[in-house]
Amino acid sequence: MSVTVVPPPPSQLQPAPTGAQWGESGLWHWQGYSCHWRVLGQREAPALLLLHGFGAASGHWRHNAATLVQAGWCVYALDLVGFGASSQPAHHRRSPLDNRLWARQVQAFLEQVVQGPAVLVGNSLGALVGITAAVFSPRWVQAVVAAPLPDPTLLLPIETRRPRWRRCLQRWIVVLLCRLLPLELLIPLIARSPLLDLGLRSAYSDQSAVDSELRRLIARPALRPTAARSLRAMSIGMALRPRQATAACLLRRMRQPLLVLWGAQDRLVPIEVSTQLAQHKADLTLQHLPGVGHCPHDEHPELFHEALLTWLARNLVDGPPHKQPWA
Repeated sequence: MSVTVVPPPPSQLQPAPTGAQWGESGLWHWQGYSCHWRVLGQREAPALLLLHGFGAASGHWRHNAATLVQAGWCVYALDLVGFGASSQPAHHRRSPLDNRLWARQVQAFLEQVVQGPAVLVGNSLGALVGITAAVFSPRWVQAVVAAPLPDPTLLLPIETRRPRWRRCLQRWIVVLLCRLLPLELLIPLIARSPLLDLGLRSAYSDQSAVDSELRRLIARPALRPTAARSLRAMSIGMALRPRQATAACLLRRMRQPLLVLWGAQDRLVPIEVSTQLAQHKADLTLQHLPGVGHCPHDEHPELFHEALLTWLARNLVDGPPHKQPWA
């Protein structure tokens, strides 16, 4: 049974209004995990929850929170378990670290901290978590904005039925390979070397957007002593998740409005993948953003805000009266 937790008063939150440390931050404890979160805006305003992508954290929405608050929203952001300043657990077969667990984390956060439904806005992995929460906890999710929505199953669907021996063999191989990888050596090496810059620059079309603050935001969680075990856990969890937790199946079951924003210059997940989405959810809205890479909210926030807020104003009857702060 879940217990409602009253959000901590401002005196228990740490104010830090600018950059990657935007808003007020706090810790919320859920099922043994410590979860870091941020908030900015009037708590009485409609709630909008920002969900980061792989390797990032709530600070990655550094260029977005203030503008969304000006448009009439109360903006929350959550570090998913395994990322940012949240707990970095090891692999547990009975509680795999995959988009189903993160969706349960989102639902509990909305119930216990936000104390009401919200619009979910996700970047990359955060978008997959958003549609997962929308399907499994529909009364807590008003709409989802995915920017973008990557999932290998959109191109390589998982078989409907697999023999038990094949599932067992796949599990054994995945777990073995993930345990053999020397992540304890690789992750600190990448975080402290030019390889980090190489990865970031592949995600951004505008190379000037890769600044020192972004590097710190990505590197700091990777240098924690529990980072390797958590990456191993999520690699196993995501590789072995059931068919019902893949994007293709989730989109078919999703009933809330969905906006998909896709950077035309995305080198991590090519724009061609976006053309596969409509066959799974015909009523979604797909918008390509010119000259933008894999992180449109951070690389070109003005373009991102215009697309997001215009769509919200048209599709949510109960949304705030947007003031078009990008104009």
